Amino acid sequence: MDLSKIRFDEKGLVPVIAQDHKDGTVLMLAYMNKEALEKTLKTKEMVYWSRSRKTLWHKGETSGHVQKVKEMYYDCDGDAILARIEQVGDCACHTGKRSCFFQKMI
Repeated sequence: MDLSKIRFDEKGLVPVIAQDHKDGTVLMLAYMNKEALEKTLKTKEMVYWSRSRKTLWHKGETSGHVQKVKEMYYDCDGDAILARIEQVGDCACHTGKRSCFFQKMI
């Protein structure tokens, strides 16, 4: 994969949507820097950039709830990534919920 097609923002980050590859549920939104994206492509497990800790974050490294990559796409502008993943364990959210998107607005 030619990473020059990915448009990282001024902080060197790109937003990533993690979606369940079986049922299409959007599980979470996170960010990657170039190193996180390279590690994800190499290991086929999601590695993000933690904006709060300012370090790489291998999803599930402490909880065991890893995300195995099935497919990855970048959008037409190259400034967002969709990762279709297999969520190991029941939750992707740090709250213990399956998805981070559980707070209904309307």
